[in-house]
Amino acid sequence: MSGSGRGLPDERGYVEWFTERIAERARREVREDMPLIECGLDSVALLGLYGDAETAFGPLPDHPVEVWPYSTIRGLARRLAVRDGRADRRAGIRTAFVFSGQGCQHPRMTAGLYRHCTAYRQHLGEADEALAPHLGRSVVELLTEERPEVHETALAQPALFAVEYALATTLLEEGVRPVAVAGHGVGEFAAATVAGALPLAAAAGLVAARGTLMQRMPAGGGMMATCADPYEAAEAATAEPGVSIGALNAARATVLTGDLAGLERARRRLADIGIASTFLQVRHAFHSPLMEPVAPLFEELARRAPAGEAALPYYSTVHGRRYDAPLDAAYWARQITSPVRFTDAVRALLTEQSPTHVVEIAPKAVLTPFLRRMGGLRGPACLAVCRSPRTNAVDLAGVLSALDAGPLSDDPDAPE
Repeated sequence: MSGSGRGLPDERGYVEWFTERIAERARREVREDMPLIECGLDSVALLGLYGDAETAFGPLPDHPVEVWPYSTIRGLARRLAVRDGRADRRAGIRTAFVFSGQGCQHPRMTAGLYRHCTAYRQHLGEADEALAPHLGRSVVELLTEERPEVHETALAQPALFAVEYALATTLLEEGVRPVAVAGHGVGEFAAATVAGALPLAAAAGLVAARGTLMQRMPAGGGMMATCADPYEAAEAATAEPGVSIGALNAARATVLTGDLAGLERARRRLADIGIASTFLQVRHAFHSPLMEPVAPLFEELARRAPAGEAALPYYSTVHGRRYDAPLDAAYWARQITSPVRFTDAVRALLTEQSPTHVVEIAPKAVLTPFLRRMGGLRGPACLAVCRSPRTNAVDLAGVLSALDAGPLSDDPDAPE
């Protein structure tokens, strides 16, 4: 298939690809001028087609159920060809930041960076100072020693916020200019701070209060990552009133959340059909109705914080799209019980912003594999600022080099 300089097909190539795949899935002959809705694909077949297309070509312009407005195969092909032409014209490096959520924390996270990177140490100190009045202790001490309590919700959330704020601010100081941000779960607070919607002091107070309120909830809840698509995960949870979808991370990466007994029964149902699952290292059912008692308490506290609008394009994982309204108390309260629509938010970011690079801001790589799957073989380069628990200043220098940032940057606006 001929096409753009990036190796993507042209409009005719897309027509041929979709015609062949739809015919295979519908088990009938289809034509390029046939309305998509008449091709005979049910919702499961459509989801499979959508996943195949994203793997081959990168993110499609819409959610699967919104593909049908491109009334024919030819219409969908034309839309993708236009998208590719726009992406080919982009110049220079365009970086998006994606902030991870709870579950990626670990003892001594970023300890190597703290020892050997002056800028990171300084910015972590700023976050530590902002959090200290609310926590009554130092986050830095928690992170630089082997402290298992880092997994306690009341400490895990502020610790992650501090690390992600410091990582992102270090990249900013070295000349990285993000074109958009998105955050997963509690990672939205660091995303909002870096985007200018929340001052550091206000964000620190909110994150500390959020973690404390959640930890006070009764035990017995949890979260479980599955290799199921949303339909399979929902089917496994149907008989469990205390279980729901907590996060949509990729086409076949759905997180269930709820009471532990119900999650275990759902795990067995998925195992019976050959789908693997694993419990996450969290102690509560985040992003579930079990968190509803926390929401009004947190909303009351959040009303005291300024409700700012992001200065950068902000992709909300509550709404699964770009969000231009103020990030106010109602937003942060809704975020506590809403499922994380990570797939939708990142798909929109990739399509609308055409980044050349996506950087996962987290103490270890968790979301990077999902980002690569959504970007496809010809999508943006996906980097983890901390590839492993042992990441150090040398690893950070490699990330900066890939982004044409740091002391050797060609960016005229980079600090001297």
